[in-house]
Amino acid sequence: MQHVDTVIDARWVVTVDPLNSVLERHSVVISGDKIQDILPSGEIEQNYFAAQHLRRTDHAIIPGFINAHTHAAMSLLRGAAEDKPLFSWLNDVVWPLEQKWVDDEFVEDGTKLAIAEMIQSGTTCMNDMYLYPEISGKVAEQLHMRTRLGMVVLDFPTSWAKSADEYLAKGQALFEQFEGSDLVSTMLAPHAPYTVSDQTIEKVMQLATDEDLGVHMHLHETEQEVESAVQETGIRPIERLHRLGAINSKFIAVHVTALNEEEISLLSESNSSVAHCPKSNLKLASGVCSTGELLRHNVNVAIGTDSAVSNNSLNMLEELRFATLLAKGFSGDASQVPVHEALRLATINGAKCLGLDTVTGSLEPGKFADLSTIDLSEIHCRPLYDPVAQIVHSASRNQITDVFIGGKPVLQDRELLTIDEKECIETANRWQHRIAADL
Repeated sequence: MQHVDTVIDARWVVTVDPLNSVLERHSVVISGDKIQDILPSGEIEQNYFAAQHLRRTDHAIIPGFINAHTHAAMSLLRGAAEDKPLFSWLNDVVWPLEQKWVDDEFVEDGTKLAIAEMIQSGTTCMNDMYLYPEISGKVAEQLHMRTRLGMVVLDFPTSWAKSADEYLAKGQALFEQFEGSDLVSTMLAPHAPYTVSDQTIEKVMQLATDEDLGVHMHLHETEQEVESAVQETGIRPIERLHRLGAINSKFIAVHVTALNEEEISLLSESNSSVAHCPKSNLKLASGVCSTGELLRHNVNVAIGTDSAVSNNSLNMLEELRFATLLAKGFSGDASQVPVHEALRLATINGAKCLGLDTVTGSLEPGKFADLSTIDLSEIHCRPLYDPVAQIVHSASRNQITDVFIGGKPVLQDRELLTIDEKECIETANRWQHRIAADL
């Protein structure tokens, strides 16, 4: 018998492996930060002795969700900018509030609030784009959240940096700060084509090449954005980025609700990824991503929540459900984004777009033990013919009972282990009272 750290027995193990295997009455064996084995539960006692043995007899074990696009610290502005289209939302509410309130304390407290919410809803990895990323990274390490930090770049000043060159210099320092981290890594995050000049994009791409970094950028978020760009530059934003060498296999295009056939083909041919944020796009009336068409062209599509200001939650279960329903409804094709595909969008596809698919995103021996257990015994999940269908179409975030990140439990029996939930709520309430006077 081999001594291991944790064994989790479950009614189903939903692997999200290349065959979309769903294993009945199997157990996941965790040793250190990795999945050691997946085998029938009846064979555990002959093979392994675990320091911790969890028996989740009515549960499914699933890979942890990967939030492919978010602005974690903005959780402190949740509900502050309602019922506005994107550019009014930005110019009239969000940017003025950020200019006044965002500092290292805001980012620390907002990131804690976001990570607590994400863990409770089964997320084990986030791709974050926000100011003061060195603070977000510190919090992510403290709370044990796997994270890609965006090295934010803009052409206008904020409280964090005053020029594009300062953003890039701070990004380089961020890369060096987290280069050896087991949990936190970096990528470049120029905000959007309308906030970053050609000269700055060229500098971004040079740094990306020098340090072998990915690039994560809002793109074609609305038809208005595209039309304004054509009036100003004569070409569509994605073509502009293509000419500047930005569209490649390490590029993540966020939103892309306004794509034509040629642009879909460009993303496919370049092996770029898309971060689809369905709820945020609906709330801001930005449009709908052509998910089914992108997948038909073999574009890697992942799912992000965007911020809690434009969503207003960081719940990946809801997000994957919206993704599959929108694809069906707007295409008129009920077969688009079937349930196994929807789960892949929220797990292994997210890992692929972050360059992490060899180490996380599915339940396979040798990968990080980034996983969740979800209780499917609730009345709204019965009868149960297909556990994946119930996860995608019926389950809710409060059914997530356990979350492990790199083999470490961060949620157990629905209780947060790395975060004081009461303190987190009290801190959020203090920020509410401070900011409310400006609304």
